[in-house]
Amino acid sequence: MSLRLGGWLCGIVMMVGGTLLGQSVYGDEVDRPNVILVMADDLGYAQTGYFQHPLLKTPELDRLAAGGLRLDRFYAASAVCSPTRASVLTGRSPERTGVPSHGHALRHQERSIATAIRKAGYVTGHFGKWHLNGLRGPGVPILGEDRFHPGRFGFDVWLSVTNFFDRDPLMSRRGKFEAFEGDSSEVIVEEALDFASRSARSQQPFFAVVWYGTPHSPFVASAEDMQALFDAGKDKDEKAKLQQIVDGMDEESRNHYGELVAMDRSLGTLRAGLERLRVLDNTLIWFCSDNGGLPRIEPSTTAPLRGNKSQLYEGGLRVPCVLHWPDQIQPGRVSRYPGCTTDIAPTLVELLDLPGDSLTTPVDGISLLPVLQGDGETAMVRREKPMGFRFRGASTVVDNAWKLIRETRKKKGQSVVSEQLFQLDDDIAESKDVADAHPEIASRLSEWLAEWNASVDNSVAGLDYPEQRVDPDHPESKYWSSDSRYEAFFEEWRERPEYRSFLKIRLAK
Repeated sequence: MSLRLGGWLCGIVMMVGGTLLGQSVYGDEVDRPNVILVMADDLGYAQTGYFQHPLLKTPELDRLAAGGLRLDRFYAASAVCSPTRASVLTGRSPERTGVPSHGHALRHQERSIATAIRKAGYVTGHFGKWHLNGLRGPGVPILGEDRFHPGRFGFDVWLSVTNFFDRDPLMSRRGKFEAFEGDSSEVIVEEALDFASRSARSQQPFFAVVWYGTPHSPFVASAEDMQALFDAGKDKDEKAKLQQIVDGMDEESRNHYGELVAMDRSLGTLRAGLERLRVLDNTLIWFCSDNGGLPRIEPSTTAPLRGNKSQLYEGGLRVPCVLHWPDQIQPGRVSRYPGCTTDIAPTLVELLDLPGDSLTTPVDGISLLPVLQGDGETAMVRREKPMGFRFRGASTVVDNAWKLIRETRKKKGQSVVSEQLFQLDDDIAESKDVADAHPEIASRLSEWLAEWNASVDNSVAGLDYPEQRVDPDHPESKYWSSDSRYEAFFEEWRERPEYRSFLKIRLAK
């Protein structure tokens, strides 16, 4: 059980203050859509039932997909988690925002979509993994005095942890620590539904960000959820086949997939809860993952794609994406229009008719509203604006069917640049470099990538901001174990399974 008093008081404050805000800006208007952004942590492209994964069944995600829109060419903005989360809030390539890799803080100088939506009269809430406050290590409750907590970026309500979290999580409700029991996915969905219920009663539209800690390591699933992996077979023969797969898996893989059973179930809880509140039809649910799937998990998390998390190949960037909005999205649609997490914020700007200056420029994403509201495959079949990605010195551009990857390596003390060109429509596995066969396309994309990289470099230097520099008080990334504010909790947390080995290693140093 959680300590509920602090959350109850926060809810009362939110209802009273939020209702007054809604009336002062919009009067009695209540038909604006609610928005819920749901993001898995390390879910691979292949790990869905609708892609016929050999083991995992995802009936609730499949149900959302059947009632809405699948985007099968959707990309995370980075090959790891924190940068992609920054892209969701800003619409910008992550390095522009000060988040080149995991555990970096989002710059205060960036304009957050949550802030813009709150100004438009919505009540806003964040639930789950944050990882935009500059702290590394397993997720710990965010301190109320943390200068980079979700409230600093537009969230009225937040129940959050710094990074990944697992069963029986210890979380922070606007700076007050609370312990929960149960699967972490189900915990934060229940909290998000409490938030939605309060918003519905106050007749104020809501914007909720639900960022799971699943299926990130460490992998801890209940025995029942691991059992459910082979119980999901539709008949005796299929159950036996699934049992054989499970029997051949190592313990980490079993727990990894068991976590996904619970995560999928929580999506059903979310859908049913919104339906019970009578707000499902007017709520946009946007589900995706923060990066590609993990290596060394069997069955594969990314097949038939090449690569995994931390790589710029498709397996590190391409992720599942489902949008569900009964009032506006025609059910059963599947689109291969290329999209990216940088497109989420621009789409919401257009959808909610937010001011044109809601996001810091340049914005890398585009609005996908025409794709959402289209019929069938949609009239938009070709993306006019290429998508650029950077990670650990490498960069890539995806331009519809074409993808060019540029890498820089040291050879005999010299920097050597190499490029590869892939035709994704014919070679989803990126097995054949076709640069020599298509020199004009390789040259065009190489030039585009050079110009885009120069633009990102300007952003990294702070030239996008009125001050023409990065705030000198912006922190460097560090482990929370080196933050003196957390020292008081070390003894208490030594025996918690999610911190035990981490603290042992870090404190030994």
